[in-house]
Amino acid sequence: MPPYDCLPNRLIRFGAFELDPGAGELRRQGTRVKLQEQPFLILQALLQNPGRVVTREDLRNRIWPGDTFVEFDQGLYSALARLRDALNDSAESPRFIETVPRRGYRFVAPVETVSPSTDGAGPTAVQRKLSRRYLAPTLAAVALLGCLLGAFWFSTGGPRNWFSRGVPPIRSLAVLPMQNLSGDPAQEYFADGMTDELITTLAQLQNVQVISRTSVSRFKGTRTPLPQIAHELHVDAIVEGSVLFSGQRVRIDAQLLDASSDRHLWAHSYERDLRDVVALQAEVANAIVSEIRGKLTPRQHTQLVATHQLNPEAYVAYLRGRYFLHNQRSAEGVRKSIEYSLQAVRTDPEWPLAYAGLADSYISADYLNAFPYDEVLPKAKWAAQKALQLDPDLSEAHVVLGELFEGLDFDYPDADREFRRAIELSPSSSHAHQSYADFLANLGRANEAISEMKIARQLDPMSFWVTRDVGRIFYEARRYDEAVTALREASEMNPSSTVLYNWFSWALDKKGMIPESVEMDLKDEACHGASPETLSKLRKAFTNLGQRGYLGQKLRTPRKDAYFSAQLNARLGNKDEAFRWLEKAYEQRSGFLALLKVDPELDNLHSDPRFQTLLRRMNLLP
Repeated sequence: MPPYDCLPNRLIRFGAFELDPGAGELRRQGTRVKLQEQPFLILQALLQNPGRVVTREDLRNRIWPGDTFVEFDQGLYSALARLRDALNDSAESPRFIETVPRRGYRFVAPVETVSPSTDGAGPTAVQRKLSRRYLAPTLAAVALLGCLLGAFWFSTGGPRNWFSRGVPPIRSLAVLPMQNLSGDPAQEYFADGMTDELITTLAQLQNVQVISRTSVSRFKGTRTPLPQIAHELHVDAIVEGSVLFSGQRVRIDAQLLDASSDRHLWAHSYERDLRDVVALQAEVANAIVSEIRGKLTPRQHTQLVATHQLNPEAYVAYLRGRYFLHNQRSAEGVRKSIEYSLQAVRTDPEWPLAYAGLADSYISADYLNAFPYDEVLPKAKWAAQKALQLDPDLSEAHVVLGELFEGLDFDYPDADREFRRAIELSPSSSHAHQSYADFLANLGRANEAISEMKIARQLDPMSFWVTRDVGRIFYEARRYDEAVTALREASEMNPSSTVLYNWFSWALDKKGMIPESVEMDLKDEACHGASPETLSKLRKAFTNLGQRGYLGQKLRTPRKDAYFSAQLNARLGNKDEAFRWLEKAYEQRSGFLALLKVDPELDNLHSDPRFQTLLRRMNLLP
């Protein structure tokens, strides 16, 4: 087999495709096809030897030299998969690339080699003589023109500004889930973690909106065309790539594409030791920030550059904790998340991000009823404060601290300050905007809350949680039509969610849609463990006695959260019982107690002095 670098500088055509070795491009009917370096080199090797077997050993020697840590079999398999995908080919019914078992691969389609330009014959002797005669004046003219162009080139900002002409400004960006190239599904947590960390870093940009992880995660493992993804997410550009974690080495291949045209703007590969993974992430993020002309504050830029080594065991534990929290939003998932987050903290007690992850896990444990509030909320506060002692600019820790100042301490000025600081540090954090919107809504600042929630939805347009909270805020603002619309949309996104039915039931009730409200409430009861016998009694009570009979039967059904019992008694006019249960909710620090000031279910308690007293105890009244 001839050396790879001896491939003539000619165009190679096959089917509807054309490979230009000199330009390093593959084109389909004149349009460039995106292809990373390894698939391109494999295609080049196969086209150099059409009809002949290119052995696996040949490919290894050229593309995967011995000092590269990448596992050859998996790397070759992945590169071939990407190449076949670009050619719309398949291993089962090959039109171009045939697998020769235990040997290698063969290019089976007809191949044509042509010059870049085939118009006209070569120069005649007279033409050559004339060309020599005019060569000197022509070179002088070219030199003068070059000087003039050079002056114009740098007067207009140099190469970056020149090449960026024609590329619209990038105002919004999505980072698609990175592909796990290890071949081991158990390592999905690592690829997901790399994606999340890159999104978190880019979310700090002051002039570019970055879509949150929840919305991009739906495209994981899909072949959705990039223009369609761009349309659904409303973005100008997309980052996609792959991650390979092998031994103690990490490799990231990343590329930036113009979203509407699928045009390739930038691509690069990065490889580091796991200890240097923060530097690796910073290098990728810095390259993207530079390409899209992103703006960071001077302090953020300094922090991005000033990276440090990590304990590999701590980093892996941290990523596992994030994976279980984000992908298994359940009591069991959050318990595993706490376990791994604690392992990260113990392994590297000076790493601020480990404490921020632990704080997030603890506060999520309260929301998901995985542990009693008095067991996890003080720990969440300690972890968040420790994270901020080590790094005052961690947006995630500021969000957690804001939620705790609100729900645990009833300290609303400090909570407001923390939420605002989180958004200042990370303008594209959908979670920060959503949490701040919830806080504003609970204080009765509905218009401000709706504005913040609109931003959260722009940043996370496909998030069930954001859409649900849009409905919740409209409900608290007494805008019931809009509440039902948003909650119905959330229900379509996640029909089996256990955190939607109660809000939906209450909103339907306020619109007078009583049977629909009861059906939704029965779903809520079933999701929270009601037995078939209990559900039958509830349904029978509604049939025989109407809504009041139904609510009365619900009072006889044990409820875990005292706040719900207070709501039921308030709706039935049992004020003394309602206040008794509100006192218990206050003692329990029920998360729902934050709704006290704005909850429509408690409207008939507002005129009672005891209600005003409770509001004052929660610092919700002067």
